[in-house]
Amino acid sequence: MRLHLRKTLKKEKNQYKKKRNMTVLSDKWIKKVAKQKGMIKPFVDKQVRKGKISFGLSSYGYDARVSNEFKIFTNVNSGIVDPKVFKKESFVTKVGKECIIPPNSFALARTMEYFKIPDDILVICLGKSTYARCGIIVNVTPLEPGWEGHVTLEFSNTTPLPAKIYANEGVAQFIFLKGNEKPRITYANRKGKYMKQKGVTLPKV
Repeated sequence: MRLHLRKTLKKEKNQYKKKRNMTVLSDKWIKKVAKQKGMIKPFVDKQVRKGKISFGLSSYGYDARVSNEFKIFTNVNSGIVDPKVFKKESFVTKVGKECIIPPNSFALARTMEYFKIPDDILVICLGKSTYARCGIIVNVTPLEPGWEGHVTLEFSNTTPLPAKIYANEGVAQFIFLKGNEKPRITYANRKGKYMKQKGVTLPKV
């Protein structure tokens, strides 16, 4: 009886430990899921560096590229930025190999890659150090379980000088975290407003 109880308690303890862990996923897992389930398209299975800001698969993440579509903040109309009533006139659109962000200004862009996040995965994003060392901050909110689409990127030029962004080159690293279990409701289940977004997506309420 005591032996059976000890075995039961040990089994429950091991299950609890297994259930509570959150794991950072490696290049092997990222490559497998990207190839088999289309998690990242297009997918580059190695780091590309020569003459470029690096992009592609890394040890514990994926360095995504920025596309050639940009929306640059402008104050020509002396408007107010309101996330609930957002006016398209607040930005000018530019398509090209590079984008110049004015001093102390802001721009939106998107990844070249289209992401499909599995239901038990959370993805966080960190800007490339190459840009950070130039005073250019890249911000992306987490990619939630079940979400898919192009990732909208936010660039802040914190310097008093114009800043250059290079299209089709690396911009941010995405790190994949496996949760302790699947959530009850995914982003797809709740029909999130940015589900399957394509191109540069402006704020929605």
